[in-house]
Amino acid sequence: MAESILSAEYFHNEEAAYEFVEGKLWPAGEQVCPHCGAVCQHYKLKGKSTRPGVYKCKDCRKPFTVKVGTIFESSHIPLRLWLQAIYLIASSKKGISANQLHRTLGITLKSAWFMGHRIREAMRELNPDIMGGSGSTAEMDETFVGGKEKNKHASKRDGSKRGGSGKEAVFSLVERGGKVRSHHVPVVNSDTLAPILKAQIAADTFVVTDDNRTSRRTAKVAGFKTDSVNHSIGEYVRGEVHTNTIEGYFSILKRGITGTYHHVSAEHLKRYLGEFDFRYNERKALGVDDKQRAELLLKGVVGKRLTYATPARGSA
Repeated sequence: MAESILSAEYFHNEEAAYEFVEGKLWPAGEQVCPHCGAVCQHYKLKGKSTRPGVYKCKDCRKPFTVKVGTIFESSHIPLRLWLQAIYLIASSKKGISANQLHRTLGITLKSAWFMGHRIREAMRELNPDIMGGSGSTAEMDETFVGGKEKNKHASKRDGSKRGGSGKEAVFSLVERGGKVRSHHVPVVNSDTLAPILKAQIAADTFVVTDDNRTSRRTAKVAGFKTDSVNHSIGEYVRGEVHTNTIEGYFSILKRGITGTYHHVSAEHLKRYLGEFDFRYNERKALGVDDKQRAELLLKGVVGKRLTYATPARGSA
């Protein structure tokens, strides 16, 4: 019987956890001093410090660890627990709640909530490549995230019968056989969506929409060759023209938010979208298993410093 990945030493031993992270973030053992930028001009303070993984730069003489400049910086949570949390979030198709992390890892709920947001920040693509191209097909659609009006307190209902009433709008683009990009948008119209479409999708990509007038207009305004399916008359597939791929992604997103997180605030929605996008883009169908996905997530921790005040106040 195969050994459980959770029995790996770096999940249980702090020294091993530092060595594992160093191996992923410092390829070929090239330790980089975050203070002066010197490479490989350091020595390890083994036996001279109570903290594991501490190096001292031979140039500027300042100590540092692999955590500096990452989402782990200044965290008092052991690095081995960070690695456990990263694996749990990366391998849970519909996410894992802060309460579950709190119970599983034995940390406070406040720490688990903050840890989850830091990890989601590491999952976000900051400089994504253009999707699609000649011979490629992309699907575009929008959905709305939030509670149903009938389930809200009477004082919080706006009285509208629209499906998106009181909810946050999410606009997504997916390349068939490739990646998805999701955006939290203030309003769904061609003025808002067309710039996103042109920035994210190559001009020679064939774009498929549903019969929503805004989607069809957006694709045309952006100058794409496009076609659509008419859901209102029961048409869902016409040859290669369908939106089943993006609808499948939305089903995962909705089940995760409704079943795991229950409520996602507008301020933090972009990070949750980054989380679901990341897992979809590094999915099993593209040859990425849970272990590889967790390691890819780990490589995204650099340069994404996030303090507690940032997510707590709903900024950035």
